[in-house]
Amino acid sequence: MREKLDLRFLGCNGRVITGLAFIASGVISFLLFFFAAILSKLLPPFQNPVLRAIQDDRYYCFLVPLTIPVIVIAVYLHWLSMKLFKHA
Repeated sequence: MREKLDLRFLGCNGRVITGLAFIASGVISFLLFFFAAILSKLLPPFQNPVLRAIQDDRYYCFLVPLTIPVIVIAVYLHWLSMKLFKHA
């Protein structure tokens, strides 16, 4: 006799599955970016036109280093606004 699948481990309304989906999509996005920005430049030239275009692209190599100052400013402004709100 087949046993029923116990879905109590999923939490309220499948929150665990949703969380795992977000984590999986983040890991996949990171791996794709890592391939496009770093790994594809180290490999020999591809024959596939799509992979060749990714390999020849220079946009993603500069994306993260140029985004870091913007993130620092955004974090500082967020911290400042929270301090002003908290002590107002």
